[in-house]
Amino acid sequence: MSVIETEANLHVAHRDNHTHRDVNGGWLRPAVFGAMDGLVSNLALMTGVAGGSVSPRTVVITGLAGLAAGAFSMAAGEYTSVASQRELVEAELEVERGELRKHPKDEESELAALYESRGVAPALAREVARQLSKDPEQALEIHAREELGIDPGDLPSPAVAAASSFGSFALGALLPVLPYLLGMTALWPAVVVALFGLFACGAVVARVTARSWWYSGLRQLALGGAAAGVTYALGSLFGAAV
Repeated sequence: MSVIETEANLHVAHRDNHTHRDVNGGWLRPAVFGAMDGLVSNLALMTGVAGGSVSPRTVVITGLAGLAAGAFSMAAGEYTSVASQRELVEAELEVERGELRKHPKDEESELAALYESRGVAPALAREVARQLSKDPEQALEIHAREELGIDPGDLPSPAVAAASSFGSFALGALLPVLPYLLGMTALWPAVVVALFGLFACGAVVARVTARSWWYSGLRQLALGGAAAGVTYALGSLFGAAV
């Protein structure tokens, strides 16, 4: 029976509901982390400075400096970490590729033994391993998945991770600065906009991870509000002392 025929014979409910979201992409984690970090860190930075009774212009400059510094730092960190991880994986893949080239029969036996350990009959395990090992690239993919737990064709991109992190951090960090850029001179509009952004980010993340939207939103709101409150108190304390 062909793959098309098999899919056609699947139960409708199973076929329609048995799709999964992409959980291996390199964009989601840095994008979410970047937006949250941008919002919380820049809001906390601005409230800390504002607590010292400085001018609105100083608060704006502080927010814009925090946006730029944080976005570039996040992008550089994400690029370096993802690139290093990718290089490590590629090195391990090259080792596996060399073993498949030099000792194909040993690798085939290793694969057969792996299937046997999972309950496949010995004769069938050997035949499956033999057929899968005919194509060197397919054999590499199978060994990488079974031994390293990775998909060689789906490695995260350092550039995607860096761009996602940079853009999301900048967007998150811009929210508390935005009211000032629009002419506001008080701190409270910036705090309201930032806290609303935190709740919205938490709710959006919940849509992706299937968590309760209100719980995720309130959690981010509480964490961001606590950070802003603490830094404002510290700014007021040190501002008065200075």
